Amino acid sequence: MTHANQRPILVVDDDEVILSTLALFLADEGYVVVVAGNGQEALERAEREHPRLILLDMKMPVMDGWAFAAAYRERPGPHAPIIVMTAARDARGRAAEIAADGFLAKPFDLDRLLDLVRQHAPQG
Repeated sequence: MTHANQRPILVVDDDEVILSTLALFLADEGYVVVVAGNGQEALERAEREHPRLILLDMKMPVMDGWAFAAAYRERPGPHAPIIVMTAARDARGRAAEIAADGFLAKPFDLDRLLDLVRQHAPQG
């Protein structure tokens, strides 16, 4: 059961399978989830939904993760923590490039994902 005032987790990825898998998994864990297929859509969602956490893929069409992070942080705060999800060999380096709060290397373990979500967006 979710609280009406619970801010969502925003999942941003151009891979439909990853989006649907994470949305279902996090919803089963009691989180409200909104999804976006690219950085531009994510900016619009973030403005409307004020997410508590952003799970961000880096390589996407339209607007990639680097451009999204820069544009998101230029907007008035508060800003949600960002966790980078990337298939790049150096996931930590990619996360550092945008000063992300954490990272997950793809393919990732759902338990590791849940640990990061609980750490950065504890259930209220």
